[in-house]
Amino acid sequence: MDETVLRGTISFVNHDKQYATIDYEQNGKKKSVNCKTGQPEQLNPDGKKATNKSHKFRIGDEVNFQVKRSDKGDKMVAYNVKFLYNQELEKLVNRAMIENRFSGYLKVVDDELFVKEWDSYIFFPLKLSNWENPPAESAFNEAISFKLLNLDKPHVIAAELFSHDFIPEYRKALELFNNKKPIEGTITKISPFAVYLDLFGNNRMQAKIQFPVEGPESYQEGEVKPGDKIKVIITYLSSSRIVVEKA
Repeated sequence: MDETVLRGTISFVNHDKQYATIDYEQNGKKKSVNCKTGQPEQLNPDGKKATNKSHKFRIGDEVNFQVKRSDKGDKMVAYNVKFLYNQELEKLVNRAMIENRFSGYLKVVDDELFVKEWDSYIFFPLKLSNWENPPAESAFNEAISFKLLNLDKPHVIAAELFSHDFIPEYRKALELFNNKKPIEGTITKISPFAVYLDLFGNNRMQAKIQFPVEGPESYQEGEVKPGDKIKVIITYLSSSRIVVEKA
């Protein structure tokens, strides 16, 4: 079996059918070969686990790979595909360092939301807040604006929309935070490290109060228990995190 390691570029990714096309050159001839994607593990011909089980392939990825005959024996396929770098992705990251605003379209792949960047056709997983409604179905037919997250970690880079449809509880929490007004939360659980609260009575926004360094013993025996009410002040609020303290 030929174990030559080749080098090529991902030119096409079919996210629905979970395969990608690699363009490469061998002995002066331009060739293309497909490889499987989206699998938790890929196996080499010898049955050993291949690498890249966590990498989501994108158009423009430079890769090393090997080729073998398919299981049916009717064509050549790529295996042991190893991601090297992506120049198009690097360009987008460098652009985001200056102005982090892009245009694209929403896509659904395996029931997960992605944003397809307009010019590069690169797919980015869409990051939604726990307190945000998913985009309406009508939004899939329109261009949307987004920014890139995790610029220093390209392997987990994601997209966040500039427009959000936050749930009413979040909007109310934001109003209380801006006005520095207290809210009465219900204790749902007490652990050795914190008291956990339901802020609006429907478990859609939860928070916790950290115990002092000395632990829950700093509270009197039976002072608080699940079901009790505690007034708290929201001291920090973002689309992904809330911090409260006793009022």
